Amino acid sequence: MITSTEIKQNEQIRTYIEKADEALAALGYTEHSYAHVTRVAHFAEKIMADLGYPRRMQELAWIAGYMHDIGNVINRIDHAQSGAVMAFRILDKLGMPADEIATVCSAIGNHDESTAFPVNAVAAALILADKTDVRRTRVRNRDKATFDIHDRVNYAVEKASTTLDAAGKAVVLDLQLDTGMSPVIDYFEIFLERMLLCRKAAEKLGLSFRLVVNGQTVL
Repeated sequence: MITSTEIKQNEQIRTYIEKADEALAALGYTEHSYAHVTRVAHFAEKIMADLGYPRRMQELAWIAGYMHDIGNVINRIDHAQSGAVMAFRILDKLGMPADEIATVCSAIGNHDESTAFPVNAVAAALILADKTDVRRTRVRNRDKATFDIHDRVNYAVEKASTTLDAAGKAVVLDLQLDTGMSPVIDYFEIFLERMLLCRKAAEKLGLSFRLVVNGQTVL
């Protein structure tokens, strides 16, 4: 059985994560390195755990979360599909069973909002974990005068928390937004598609999705 520890210690996977983030840095994207993939892996696993899924399903969600962005080493366009193919090759060589590979690769291949759909529970957990990782520290550009809208929106997030209320059957993304840096309308311009995808993912898991900005429920 391939464990999350083996995946985390795998030098090939670590190299792809590092090189993928370097490629995105060159393109001007926000941080997608270990901080991002580790957060996504842990939250995807937690979602599955809190909803009572079997331990192995929780671990597969962690693995999908940790590996979900390796396709960026090839190109940002269609990186979810590239990443799924790369993950298949790696996991197959490591000896993971076909049904588990299918679950992980389906999740990775369906996490980018341009083509995503929560095709299974692991995919839904990955989508929620990935799309709710909004934080100031992901902005690489330190010159506020040259911020584009993506920089402004992410930097404007002074505080963010995502909670799963299993009893109330809701996932809540709660943001404290500096509206002087970025109006709420700018946030929606960038993230509305992602938030609607989170709603679909939550529904797949039998949950609702709520977005709270500065104390007001806006979605």
